[in-house]
Amino acid sequence: MGPVTPEGALRQLAGEMLGVSFAYPSQVETIHEIAQSVMLDNGAFTAFKQGRPITDWTAYYEWCARWLDYPSTWAVIPDVIAEGSQAQDPLVDQWPHGDRGAPVWHTGEPIARLLRLCEKWPLVCIGSTDDHWQVGGPLWTVRMHETFEEIERAFKRTPRLHMLRGMAQCGGPWPFYSVDSSSVAQNHWRRRAPLFAGEGDAEFCSGPYARRFNVVQCPPRWQPPRVEVAA
Repeated sequence: MGPVTPEGALRQLAGEMLGVSFAYPSQVETIHEIAQSVMLDNGAFTAFKQGRPITDWTAYYEWCARWLDYPSTWAVIPDVIAEGSQAQDPLVDQWPHGDRGAPVWHTGEPIARLLRLCEKWPLVCIGSTDDHWQVGGPLWTVRMHETFEEIERAFKRTPRLHMLRGMAQCGGPWPFYSVDSSSVAQNHWRRRAPLFAGEGDAEFCSGPYARRFNVVQCPPRWQPPRVEVAA
């Protein structure tokens, strides 16, 4: 999730699956020139952090309308951070671009709502809120255990789930279809040891940084952790 600056660092990500936020849309054209596929983020998380929640989504709908002409682009359906299901469902119903969007289920909401969304939509996003705000933290981990236990009971095959702010979850144990975060945009400038031969002299390290995540895959299904029983 951008923006990735300077532009040379962004262009080193050519061929990757990239995201661009409605809150920071300046690079959307360049991203569509170079990316394998593009996720359009609605900017709700940024607006929430800045204390200015979005109440009128017309501009976002119009912005998506142009870029969804690209077959490989999809969008996050508007959501409201730290609100209940009653605030989310009307936004899903108002979404004008069909299944080119993915609704958001928040970890503080009933799991039953997630199951309903998975039955209707080909891709559903998971947003971490309330006590589970810290992705990968203890309370978040417990909530994911609960969530995937219900998913395993309800579906023969794991639905496609996109983990928002979840780049660190690449490799499992959760069977996410895709993940995102702003990690590459925020940290690519940090010089690191080369990950592959010949990359240590690159002007920018955004490409090698991104490949740290892209060379691993999430598992196909969730397996409950083994409990060791003391002898």
